Amino acid sequence: MQYKYNKKLVSNAQELRKNMTPEEKHLWYDFLKKLPVTVNRQKNIGNYIVDFYIPSARLVIEIDGIQHREEDHLEADRKRDSDLENLGNTVLRFTNFDVRMNFLFVCRDILQAAGINEADWIEGKTT
Repeated sequence: MQYKYNKKLVSNAQELRKNMTPEEKHLWYDFLKKLPVTVNRQKNIGNYIVDFYIPSARLVIEIDGIQHREEDHLEADRKRDSDLENLGNTVLRFTNFDVRMNFLFVCRDILQAAGINEADWIEGKTT
């Protein structure tokens, strides 16, 4: 599904793709890029740029740094998630710590939310 997006954010999204955090790079290069479905990095949806988006599952994946624990960020994230969910998306949020220390569990959560059978993925089946 194509979403309307704020064209003013295009250059920001391009810059974010060039300057991913170490955790975003890890998730992208070691997992998401290898999925048998399309995954977009730094995708513009409405007035937001989401870290990763799987269009076939309408799945938004956000990787949060420590600043997201602050109250103003928590409130902004709640609104953002609500807006994205109102467009029919599911939003998964993981912390940088989750990606670094619980990578397998992050991957399993994404596979499940994307509707990809984990056993098939482990065996290398992409159907």
